[in-house]
This record gives sequence, C-alpha cells and structure tokens, in this order.
Amino acid sequence: MSDSPDREKRPGRRQDGARADGPRGGSDRPRGSRPPQKSGEKKLWTTDGKPARSAAPGARDKANRGGYRDEGLTPEELRQRELRAVRPHHDDPDIPEDVSVKELDKGAFNELKTLSKENADGVAKHLVMVARLIESDPELAHKHATSASRRAGRIAMVRETLAITAYATGDYALAIRELRTYRRISGSNEQLALMVDSERGLGRPDRALELGRSVPRESLTPSTQVAVAIAMSGARLDQGQPEAALAELHIPQLDAKRAYSYSPELFWAYAEVLDDLGRDAEAAEWRENADRAEAALYAASTDEDDDLIEVFEELGSEEDSAASDSAADESAAGDTTTEDTAGEPVQDTKE
Repeated sequence: MSDSPDREKRPGRRQDGARADGPRGGSDRPRGSRPPQKSGEKKLWTTDGKPARSAAPGARDKANRGGYRDEGLTPEELRQRELRAVRPHHDDPDIPEDVSVKELDKGAFNELKTLSKENADGVAKHLVMVARLIESDPELAHKHATSASRRAGRIAMVRETLAITAYATGDYALAIRELRTYRRISGSNEQLALMVDSERGLGRPDRALELGRSVPRESLTPSTQVAVAIAMSGARLDQGQPEAALAELHIPQLDAKRAYSYSPELFWAYAEVLDDLGRDAEAAEWRENADRAEAALYAASTDEDDDLIEVFEELGSEEDSAASDSAADESAAGDTTTEDTAGEPVQDTKE
C-alpha cells in the first residue's frame, strides 16, 4: 500500500500545533487503570506562572486605597483566601457506586499510603474514574484528576495524572507546568516526551527541541527514548525540516526485524516523514512493517501458550526462502524475533 486512509491520525502529524493522539509510549497513560480551555473560564494561573496580580493575597483593595485587604485577618483566614486566589471554584464530579479502590494499580495505590485512609480512598476512586474516562470523555477525566490533585497535591503520580488529562483536553500550558512539578517531586524523566510535545502544542518547537536535548537519552527507558525521538521529529517538522525530522528517528530501536510495544508507532512516524520527503516507496514499506509489527504483537498478547511468533516472513526468491529457513532454525535454537509489550522475548517456539 502506498498510503494509509488514516495517516492524518498518525504520529508526527499536527493540525493545530499538537499531535492528535499524543505520544503513546506507555508512560503517558494514567496508572490504574481535548478542546482548549473555553474563553471566559477562570484559570489557575496567569501565563507567567504566577497568580493574577489583582487576585493575589495582599493586593490593594480599590474600594480602600489606604491599605491592604489582609489587615486584621487571622492567619487561617489569610490561608483560605490564598487558596481561593489560586484555585478557582471546583465541584468534585460524582463517583458511581460501583467504583472500587481495588481497581487502581497496586503500585499507584501504594503511593497514596502517606494520606489518611479516607483521603487515600477518595483520591484512588477519582484516579479510577480518570482511567475509565480518559479515552471517552477527557474533559470529565480532567475534572476527576483535578479533584485528586486538590486532595493529594504532593503525590507525584497524582500530579502526573493531572498533567496527562490536561494534555488530553488541549491545555498544554497546564500540562507542561504539572509535568515539571511531577519531575521535581519524583526525580523521573520518563514523561519527557509529553513535555516536549506540550511545548509543541504551545507553538514553541525551539523550546521543545531544547527540552528534549536536556536529558541524556541513555538515561531513559527504551520506550521513552522512542517517544522522545518521535516528539523531537515532530518538532523538526513544525520547523519545516523533514531531513532533520528523519534523522531524529534514526535510533537503535528502528529495527524492522523485531517488534516491541513501541515499534508500530515508531515505524509509522518514520513512514510519515518519508512521505514528506517524497520517498513514497520507502514510506509504504515502513507502513507494512508497522502493520506486521502490530499484528505480531496482538497475536503474541492473545496466545495462551505464549509461543514464539514470526514477525516478518521473507518471501520471494529461492535465496530468500533459504535465508528464511535458516533464520527459523536459529530461532528454534533460542534466537527470537518478536518481543512482547514489556520488551522481553516471547518464550518457546511455535511449529
């Protein structure tokens, strides 16, 4: 095939300054389990990251220019007004009765153990709702994430979830801000790709590239390395540099002989850039590679025997057939060509 009917939905394509589906390397989804902010709605912060001056604690009262509005208030009253200044009114969304804290990933729930039991359970249920709604109703999922953050704002995983839902709703400024907070609390760079893509969403490809280069690639997991490479490639496309975009994708994981969880998206992104360069034949070949990788990974995930599945069969000349037979013999001896979603070889050989 020379093209794909849904190629506009593939990585690297940007209609409004952001990927339609976002980096999907695995780390960008909420554990446990997009229209932009409407004009006129209250914002948490101003564009420079500080509370609006007119609403800040201690701001001058226009009706009383002789002093400040905080005069005569108790510390607790000042604290309450400070919170109101940076937190617009928010009503917690309803949680269905069938929601259980047991639905939350155990690792995520363990991060909530610093909270009281009642608070931890409430946060956990909001996070479960995020996982349920993130695909079908990202706006409502974001409301649940906001409620969780108000209850547990010092928990890294909660701030990460809020960032992801903000990204899903198109609020890239909030997404990048929350991702920076998440990184500061957790010390992890595994959401670097989403940070890069959020900068793209704000129309700042230069800053996106600078951010992507700020972290050594070798310090990241393979799936995150792939996600960052795709986001960096997209930033190059934003700048009108398809050759540089292709170079960003020349990474060790670009191997058509093996299929990992991140392989299909990487192959599709590579095909998209080849399209932009007018190299249609090569683009079609990489789309076929992506389709085969997806099929092989799906087959591996549904195979009850967890057997080895050949990803790519070499068809054509007798020499190709002989080479394929030789490769099959090597696979039977222990060499595998398909990897499961965790990056581990699928065991045994399927005759």
